[in-house]
Amino acid sequence: MTKKTETKKKYRASFILNTRGYEDPVDTLIEKLKKEIGAVGGKVTNTENLGHKDFLRVTDKKHTGDFYIQIEYSGHGDCAPALRKNLKLDKTVKRILVQSQS
Repeated sequence: MTKKTETKKKYRASFILNTRGYEDPVDTLIEKLKKEIGAVGGKVTNTENLGHKDFLRVTDKKHTGDFYIQIEYSGHGDCAPALRKNLKLDKTVKRILVQSQS
C-alpha cells in the first residue's frame, strides 16, 4: 500500500481590512487572520502590514481608506477556497485576493 502525499503550494493572500468602528489595534486582526489560515490547514510563513492606504475609488466620503495586509502561507489546494469561504461573512475583512506562488 502506498501512502499518498499531497504537495503543498505557496500562496500570497492580500487583505483590505474594514476598521471602521473597530477599537482594537490592527495587530489583533492580523493575528485573527493567521488563526483562520491555520484553521484551513495553512502554515503562515510571512506577514506584512502595508499600513493605511487611501482607496482609488471612494464610495463613502467619511471612509476614504483602510489597512492593507499581505500574508504568505503554504497549504494544500483546498486551502485558498476554504479561507475565502470562512472570511466571506467577516465584517472586518473588506476584500481578499489569494494568489498562487508556484
